Amino acid sequence: MSGIKTTTLSNGLRIVTDSVESMHSAAVGIWSGVGTRHEDMRENGAAHMVEHMLFKGTKTRNALQIAAELEDLGGAMNAYTGREVTSYHVHLLAEDALHGLDVLADMYLNSTLPDEEIERERDVIIQEIGMCNDTPDDLVFDIFAETAYPGQTLGAPILGSIDNIKSMRREDLRSYIERFYAAPQTIISIAGGVNHEECVAKVESLFDGIADHACTAPKTADYQGGETRLQKDLEQSHFILGFEGISRLDKDYYAAQALSSILGGGMASRLFQEVREKRGLVYSVFSYHSAYQDAGQFGIYAGTDPQKMGEIMPVICDEVLKSTQDITEDELTRAKAQLKASLLMGRESMMSRADHQAKYMLFRGGAYDLDKIIASIEALQVNDVTRIAAQIFKTAPTLAALGPLEKLESYGRLQERLAA
Repeated sequence: MSGIKTTTLSNGLRIVTDSVESMHSAAVGIWSGVGTRHEDMRENGAAHMVEHMLFKGTKTRNALQIAAELEDLGGAMNAYTGREVTSYHVHLLAEDALHGLDVLADMYLNSTLPDEEIERERDVIIQEIGMCNDTPDDLVFDIFAETAYPGQTLGAPILGSIDNIKSMRREDLRSYIERFYAAPQTIISIAGGVNHEECVAKVESLFDGIADHACTAPKTADYQGGETRLQKDLEQSHFILGFEGISRLDKDYYAAQALSSILGGGMASRLFQEVREKRGLVYSVFSYHSAYQDAGQFGIYAGTDPQKMGEIMPVICDEVLKSTQDITEDELTRAKAQLKASLLMGRESMMSRADHQAKYMLFRGGAYDLDKIIASIEALQVNDVTRIAAQIFKTAPTLAALGPLEKLESYGRLQERLAA
């Protein structure tokens, strides 16, 4: 990808730009290679709360000035916290890209964490946790992660617990920033109508004083499996059946992505056709593979009428077992097309470009290489997918279920089905 250029500063901070001369806009952001799994369990929720607080004022800008300064230019600013990454980004006109970077750098380096804003944002996050708890098809994913990785922040909720948020102090947030927001973990990623050299010069001036220490690596993931059932009076029952997946660095990463596409990645997928179209057991059913730096999880989600819970699990288990043996060339061709289309259509969004290239550099250590990725997808063979299916589906199952669960069979029976 000739438009992508990278520079590493002497303090370890990395800059990656994807210059697209025809674009009038630019996506500008700061990606930090830390997230929920870098927390201690006692401070679970700190990464997400810090993300909120960086919008609340610096030494030279208050919260309103941060928002207004970018919106006055027509820009849209946002952020997100993940398990291994946190991002602060803005999409605006290319001519204003360096000004957007100035505001983001001020937030990242000079946040003052005002006490009154902490109290206000504490209440906002507690409401956010409440919203998640009231949304069963979101909540079941948190339950699943905690069951798969018990007692580990890799499985802890990104939002944290209400008790943790209530007790979070200013010094806790400051400590998190000082430990983790340092140059070696930081990527400046910009995509759109920009010049690489101009961006590098701006970053050098803005980030001259950033700390340059490496952060403590998170604990190695320890997948356990098991089950959690939360009986709740709902109209639908929700569950995730999952297994230990593979890391994003594994040689079979794209085989696992293809497996997910074939099994539950669209309306032509096996699960959608068998569970919804032929039997009418669900409105929503899909599979996914979430990969981390040293681990992964493969999951199948479904939401169904509680009375149909007894019918759906045998069908899903049958499809899981079949995928270890009888994937066809046509299915693999479709999966390859879906994976490639997702990558290529994502290139049409400047924000998607900036996000992809930042995370690629954080997690893989080099510049985003679309040609290499597509070559890896094209090289997949049917036996690659069936082999990774056999590897994944022989691991201990994780079951997270929420809602009326009287018809859901036992975990032991589920294990028997999968061992057949």
